[in-house]
Amino acid sequence: MTLVSSVVDSFVARFKVKPTIVKAPGRINFIGEHVDYNEGFVLPAAIDRHMVFAIAPSGNDRCNIYSHDLEEGVSFSIHDLNAGDTWINYLMGVMDGFERSGLPVHGVDCVFGGNIPNGAGLSSSAALCCGFGFALNELFRCNLTRIQVAKIAQYAEHEFVGLQCGIMDQYASLFGKKDAALLVDCRALTHEVIPIQLKDYSILLIDSKVKHTLANTAYNERREACEEGVRIIKKKNPLINSLRDVSSQMLYENQDALGEEVFIKCLFIVEEIKRTQAGASLLKKNELKAFGELMYQTHWGLSQSYEVSCEELDFLVSLAEEEKKWITGARMMGGGFGGCTLNLVDNSYVKVFQEKVLHQYLATFKKEPDFYLVNLADGVGMPNP
Repeated sequence: MTLVSSVVDSFVARFKVKPTIVKAPGRINFIGEHVDYNEGFVLPAAIDRHMVFAIAPSGNDRCNIYSHDLEEGVSFSIHDLNAGDTWINYLMGVMDGFERSGLPVHGVDCVFGGNIPNGAGLSSSAALCCGFGFALNELFRCNLTRIQVAKIAQYAEHEFVGLQCGIMDQYASLFGKKDAALLVDCRALTHEVIPIQLKDYSILLIDSKVKHTLANTAYNERREACEEGVRIIKKKNPLINSLRDVSSQMLYENQDALGEEVFIKCLFIVEEIKRTQAGASLLKKNELKAFGELMYQTHWGLSQSYEVSCEELDFLVSLAEEEKKWITGARMMGGGFGGCTLNLVDNSYVKVFQEKVLHQYLATFKKEPDFYLVNLADGVGMPNP
């Protein structure tokens, strides 16, 4: 039974009506990490791992929502949206975003389930918020654009979850294209579709099984360091509004005022913005090996300068670097402190590499990593049942 059919069957058994169906993908990010909240460029792609929603109007002001995976349900009034400490925060936050925008939403009956690994850095939370927001927009004919849905999904994370995330994850989930990445301008909120011709390579994600909770980590602290850097540089350069506007030269000119910690964090972001633009140019020319080198650079910058990696992620990338003939690029992916590494692996070497990683990772950390081969997929939409 497919994910869609199992979620729909669960919905019909509970609510006895035919639902609207929405699929919302998770995402990977090839390059451009922690750049979205600095208004730079990122290069994400939606993947063929999804959240699926079966949803219908409830006919009143109550939302009756059931998690197919967790086998638990919640019921609440749309007039009583109080954040708690579970997955319902995300959906309440989306509902609140619609209401604060003055949109005519009402209660819903909903069952949702997914195959996006939780805590792996594949943006299951963005898929959850974007899929629910897209569904509300369709059900109640709110006529929002996809970017407006993305902003509401981001609002939910900011206000109901406490994670001051950028908009990359939501953007990728909503705008993704099959067999392509998106070069997203996080200031203009526009994108260019860049076809990815993998041919002899596969996208292999290796889950470190280190579970991150970004709201309780140094993620928000990194954002604050970037904002502090902008405030300091802006004193001498008033036209500066984000690190997108800052050059390496400006950083060095203000190095003493910035202090070592803020300087190093800001320098990584400025360099990563350049790397992302260079990476997009390489992908357009299908120069995967040169692109892979940029991925390795990004990882060690995230690890040593931005300090959002961990021992397990560094270990996995080091194993990949030992096999550069077969693994053209690898890096940690997502906000950090756990989750997955992204690896571009020669098709003929995937099984060999998995066996090597499994053996050495298990011996070192006493736990088995998970492996996910993913393909690039379309963004949020309404599939056939």
